[in-house]
Amino acid sequence: MSAPVLEMTDNAAKKVRQLRESEGNQDLMLRVYVTGGGCSGFSYGFNFAESVNEDDARFENEDVTMLVDPLSYQYLVGSKVDYIEGLEGSRFIIDNPNATTTCGCGSSFSI
Repeated sequence: MSAPVLEMTDNAAKKVRQLRESEGNQDLMLRVYVTGGGCSGFSYGFNFAESVNEDDARFENEDVTMLVDPLSYQYLVGSKVDYIEGLEGSRFIIDNPNATTTCGCGSSFSI
C-alpha cells in the first residue's frame, strides 16, 4: 500500500478528538487550506467542518478525518499535519516538502 498523499499525525488526530469531545460534536473534521498572503506568499489555515464538499480530498487517521480543497491540495501534496505544544503555544503545523521558504511563524511559505 502506498503512503498517503497527506498525513495527519497521531498528535493531530488526538487533538481533533479532544476538540470534538469539548464541542460535543463527533462529526467535526479538520479542514486544512492554503490562502494567499502571509510574509512568504501563502498561509496555512485550519478550521473545523461538519460536512464534506463534493471536491474535497479526504485523509483519515483512525476515526479522524482531514479535508483539503482542490486548490489547497496542489500546494500540500506530501505534507504532514501535526499538532505541537511548546513555548510558542499550542497549534497545528504543516511540514511541507514543497515549501521553498518559510517564515519564522511557521504558518507562511512560498513555492
